[in-house]
Amino acid sequence: MLRLSLAQINPVVGDLSGNSRKILDFIRLAMDRGSDIVAFPEMSLCGYPPEDLLLKPHFIARNIRAIKSVAKQVSGITAVIGFVDRDRGGRLFNAAAVINGGRIAGTYYKEELPNYGVFDEKRYFSSGKSRHIFALGYDEFAVNICEDIWVDNGIYQKQALQGAGLIINVSSSPYDIRKHNQRGKLLKRRAKETGTFMAYVNLIGGQDELVFDGGSMIVDPAGKVLAEAHRFEEDLITVDISLSRARERRYKSFDIIKMSREENKGRGKLPRVRPPRLTALESVYRALVLGTRDYVRKNGFEKVLIGLSGGIDSALVAAVAVKALNKENVVGVTMPSGFTSRGTLTDAHKLAKRLGIECREIPIGDAVDAYRRTLEPHFAGLSENIAEENIQARIRGNILMALSNKFGWLVLTTGNKSEVAVGYCTLYGDMSGGFAVIKDLSKTQVYQLCELINSIEGPAIPKTILTRAPSAELRHNQRDQDSLPPYDQLDAILQAYVEEHRSQAQISRRLPPEIVKEIIRKVDLSEYKRRQSPPGIKITPRAFGKDWRLPITNRYRES
Repeated sequence: MLRLSLAQINPVVGDLSGNSRKILDFIRLAMDRGSDIVAFPEMSLCGYPPEDLLLKPHFIARNIRAIKSVAKQVSGITAVIGFVDRDRGGRLFNAAAVINGGRIAGTYYKEELPNYGVFDEKRYFSSGKSRHIFALGYDEFAVNICEDIWVDNGIYQKQALQGAGLIINVSSSPYDIRKHNQRGKLLKRRAKETGTFMAYVNLIGGQDELVFDGGSMIVDPAGKVLAEAHRFEEDLITVDISLSRARERRYKSFDIIKMSREENKGRGKLPRVRPPRLTALESVYRALVLGTRDYVRKNGFEKVLIGLSGGIDSALVAAVAVKALNKENVVGVTMPSGFTSRGTLTDAHKLAKRLGIECREIPIGDAVDAYRRTLEPHFAGLSENIAEENIQARIRGNILMALSNKFGWLVLTTGNKSEVAVGYCTLYGDMSGGFAVIKDLSKTQVYQLCELINSIEGPAIPKTILTRAPSAELRHNQRDQDSLPPYDQLDAILQAYVEEHRSQAQISRRLPPEIVKEIIRKVDLSEYKRRQSPPGIKITPRAFGKDWRLPITNRYRES
């Protein structure tokens, strides 16, 4: 009988000493449970993704010293820990150290290097050709890393055919709304086709625009999930498994690394823990909360600042911030102008009261008048247009950034994906800030999440905010629908064009062709704005940023 633990942890990129302490803490916890093996996520020692820190030789050297230091402190248990290794020729490898008896018994190098979407691993790493089977007495297991199990007929097949009864996949797989179900199906399929136990340990936490949701699991050879970790939080799951001791060996190129095993006598029976199932919308909410909390805390901020317009986007951002950081660490600012309705101003204060946050009111009328007087000689004879509207948005952005500078608070922007996609936002205005919480949420999803929050957290968001027609309130009687099609139609076009790579011709088969053409034109022309926006939480398989790299200087048009 082999007792296996998976340690789903939340490291910080570059915090080698802090991550080492966390790893050692979880090793002790696994030992307290009588575990024989404990596995940690991909690159958990240095944090993932370290990006161009990997181009710094001193960073690589310190990470290697750190894994050796951790190894010396591990005895009585076998630990599998992700780190970055370097060979004598200077090549870098995404690596997993198998530690036993106070030393690194063997190291696995990742073979399949993803180079799509948010991944740039071929920029940094060489592909490995590790051929190891690790033996704890009669129990034999193998290790691979993340993408290695996603590519059909990969190294996992060879490891199984060489006799491994357990395959441990250490991973750092970012969240998107579809990914958890995809992972579960994949692991069950791999377990069945190899006839092995599949153990998958994933990272959790926020790292810039990425959120890692965990969901670590252990699957038996029949495809049954034996244990699954909670999502969006640190966890340690432990199971007892019995491995087959008579497995045929196919390859002479593999090494069998034999390691010492200390018998754990009298270890207690493990409780069965089943994490709650999350709906897709609940997982989005949890991702926003975790991503916001980690971005704020890991970057050394205490409080955040939000411009409260009385609209639904700022309401959602404020509610997420309160859940992530607690109400005393969230400050709202409402900045009425001559176009601000009594209803939106009242709702901004009502929202702040329901959430229990401080709300400051700073009217911008005098600042708008000062700008108008200053620009009057230059605008003489010209009718008012978007220039006058955007002055208001930029004054608000200046006020928020002034408060940020004075008090050290981080500004959270409130733009959603529907607006950012078509440029319905103001550079240096409502786009000003340090973190864009709902940057990858469509307007439709914003409404759905507000309803969800009210159902699980109580009526935090006033009903009038949910029912009022959206408006930037930069001119009299302005409505979003004056400039945009209805949001359900807009979001359908954006879903098809941005996330599904559909052409204008394909989308026009089911939606009005002229509207489709105009929306795609706006998306393409707004790339220069998006490049200047703050990072925001990735929710969809194709978020603006690393997933979407349209050239700014670009004359190609499908039509």
